[in-house]
Amino acid sequence: MMAATITIAPMRHWHLRDVHAIDAKVYPRPWSLALWRQEIAMLDTRHYIVAESGGNVVGHAGIMYVLNEGHVTTVAVDPQWQGRGIATQLVSALCRHAHTRKTSALTLEVRVSNDRAISLYRRFGFAPAGVRKNYYSEINEDALVMWAHDVDQPAYLARLRSIDDDLGGTVPNEEED
Repeated sequence: MMAATITIAPMRHWHLRDVHAIDAKVYPRPWSLALWRQEIAMLDTRHYIVAESGGNVVGHAGIMYVLNEGHVTTVAVDPQWQGRGIATQLVSALCRHAHTRKTSALTLEVRVSNDRAISLYRRFGFAPAGVRKNYYSEINEDALVMWAHDVDQPAYLARLRSIDDDLGGTVPNEEED
């Protein structure tokens, strides 16, 4: 399916109500607005982005950096906008940011039953590394731990370019204020 025309932008405080509303639709236990405010304030170790269409937030994603590794903390797309390539664009933007920061590896957790997300992450070079039992305790589900290595290498950037080409072009650069 063709990717939606979206803009990727840094997440700001004025996005948080929309971000929280998306979380409430897709997560059994969404982050609170207070936690979101704390997260986006940690500019040295966090990077959160939104996907916007027509001025509306339709998805978001984020990463936490620890030394030379990144932990993808969230990727969420409003259910009405799913299936349009938005998650792919968000993950691509996160991975580009990590590459620019010379991050050597990325990790994440995903529900073991979330085949669509697992397939998406595999596309970005993430491979299963283990299982965290009952990680999602509110729904009694295990998490698949995935890692992507050599994110700082030219070959990884080539992978991102190939994914972007499949979407019909480069993922838009993030707007800066």
